[in-house]
Amino acid sequence: MSSRRSRSRQSAGVSRISDDQISDLVSKLQQLIPETSINRSRSDKVSATKVLHETCNYIRKLHREVDNLSDRLSELLEMDSAQAEIIRSLLM
Repeated sequence: MSSRRSRSRQSAGVSRISDDQISDLVSKLQQLIPETSINRSRSDKVSATKVLHETCNYIRKLHREVDNLSDRLSELLEMDSAQAEIIRSLLM
């Protein structure tokens, strides 16, 4: 069955990514994640699974921060103050 899948991928024009390319991409991804347990010791080999897990956690954290900032901005814009007016003028 696996040989059938391989043939269908090749015939569909799907290019396979090599293990070296995956390792390189995981390494680059690891460098993008801020200081965490996966970046403290770059000499130690970290599994791709751990890098992907930490990346997902970091993206979730960023989403929460964006949501919080958006909520805060909405609160500021609802106020009738000089600061709210300055913020409105910057956004328009």
